[in-house]
Amino acid sequence: MLPAQEAAKIYHTNYVRNARAVGALWTVFTITFAVLTVVVFIQPYWIGDSVHTPQAGYFGLFHYCVGNALTSELICKGSALDFGSIPSGAFKTAMFFVGISVLLVVGSIVCFSLFFFCSAGSVYKICAWMQLASSTCMVIGCMIYPDGWDSDEVKRMCGQRTDKYTLGNCTVRWAYILAIITILDSLVLSLVAFSLGSRQDKLLPEDFQVEEKGKSEGRAQKPSSAHQHVQLSASRRACLVQL
Repeated sequence: MLPAQEAAKIYHTNYVRNARAVGALWTVFTITFAVLTVVVFIQPYWIGDSVHTPQAGYFGLFHYCVGNALTSELICKGSALDFGSIPSGAFKTAMFFVGISVLLVVGSIVCFSLFFFCSAGSVYKICAWMQLASSTCMVIGCMIYPDGWDSDEVKRMCGQRTDKYTLGNCTVRWAYILAIITILDSLVLSLVAFSLGSRQDKLLPEDFQVEEKGKSEGRAQKPSSAHQHVQLSASRRACLVQL
């Protein structure tokens, strides 16, 4: 084997090994990302009280708890299955988009099963588009959510200075910050998936492809040579019969 062909095979082996290692890491981080988006969706700690708020409490996308002014007992309301219990239309819209984001990233995990039936490059690209769409929906949800801060329930906890995109005496809690982090996470994962998808189409180096092509052409020429040999033998037998 020529040195160039040996180098091509070594390069191909390393290329495949590196692609598989990156793909394994991408899979782990995708599952982690899915868990984070579910936590962001269900946890009611998007905004909450501070030392300056007249009431204790916290708000999520659909579930919220506000303290009683007399007993300081938290009264919790809101359900994802009951839109009427959500205190703001903006909260409902934000819940919808964040929920779509969760479904998309969970769907990308379900698409892992396609690796057994489809080419790896196609599966990576499908997951990349789903993760990019998930990131877009999360961005929309995070941008719409502050539009509902002027609702009566939020003002009761955060004070009358609270308005759209103005929290008054309340503060942003960890779930909202985690939602922003998942946006960046999703963008990075989608870029990695697009890169893996394009790498799968180039796993075989050009020199190695030329070598394999030469072998296949050589195998294709063998039947024709054998056919010519049979024809030559037949013509010789015909000459002997005539003699």
